[in-house]
Amino acid sequence: MPASTFIKLNTGAEMPTLGLGTWQSQPGEVEGAVEFALKNGYKHIDTATAYRNEAEVGKGIKASGVARTSFFLTTKLDNPDQKDPEVALKYSLEQLGTDYLDLWLMHWPAPMFDGKTPDKSINWLDTWKKMEEIYKKHPEKVKAIGVSNVSVEFMEQLLAIATIVPAINQIELHPSCTQSDVIEFCASKGIAITAYSPLGSEKYPLLKSDIVKKIADKYSVSPVTVLLSLWANKPNISVLTKSVSNARIEANKKIIDLSDGDIGELEAIDKTYHFRKCHPSWTGWGSLGFPDCK
Repeated sequence: MPASTFIKLNTGAEMPTLGLGTWQSQPGEVEGAVEFALKNGYKHIDTATAYRNEAEVGKGIKASGVARTSFFLTTKLDNPDQKDPEVALKYSLEQLGTDYLDLWLMHWPAPMFDGKTPDKSINWLDTWKKMEEIYKKHPEKVKAIGVSNVSVEFMEQLLAIATIVPAINQIELHPSCTQSDVIEFCASKGIAITAYSPLGSEKYPLLKSDIVKKIADKYSVSPVTVLLSLWANKPNISVLTKSVSNARIEANKKIIDLSDGDIGELEAIDKTYHFRKCHPSWTGWGSLGFPDCK
């Protein structure tokens, strides 16, 4: 199918298909990257309290001079903040220098004390209920709520108690971690997907894939373009690209149409070369319901 420019959320809002991610961007580099991206056509900026760069993202937004209503802004509730999401939201809004978020995600279904130790006194489902309350009470501050890193098993638990269906589930997606079960389940429930680490995270091992290079040569584009375009060619999936280089930020805007055959070849990579760069085991909460957690 043709690559999309926007996807439709279950709130009725349109979310840009391509966004600039800021995970692992170094301090002192994020502000310039966000400013350049917004000035050069990006319509979605994604950050998180856990990235420790919300203030710098906010400076980049201000420096860009781009009207707040002209782009989509996402941040995430940090794991140690699940006890008091309302305080966490206030902090994020202040750091970002904005009155509202287009999307607020629970970063992981894994409450923690300090980013390293699981907090077993908190049930992440109770945190979701608090996020729902905030969303209903303050629609002027939060336009949509969602989750990140949630498996089918955990999503079923959430939907059993939810009064609001998450707008988005942001998950690791690339040809070596296709998570088709999560995509299919979320689609059946009206939940859109955002793909992070579409190049396979640091060191970008998938850029060396013979299949990726073959398809890139076919269209006379870079392997990066192919990997980003894979998800933009899927229904109701947005994708995040991350760079602090102006040249790469500009180059990453290029999205192409892929054939069904191209998509099939790319997804088949997972069968012989599977890996997951950001697996849930780091949280101390186990696999969080992901059967392929490796």
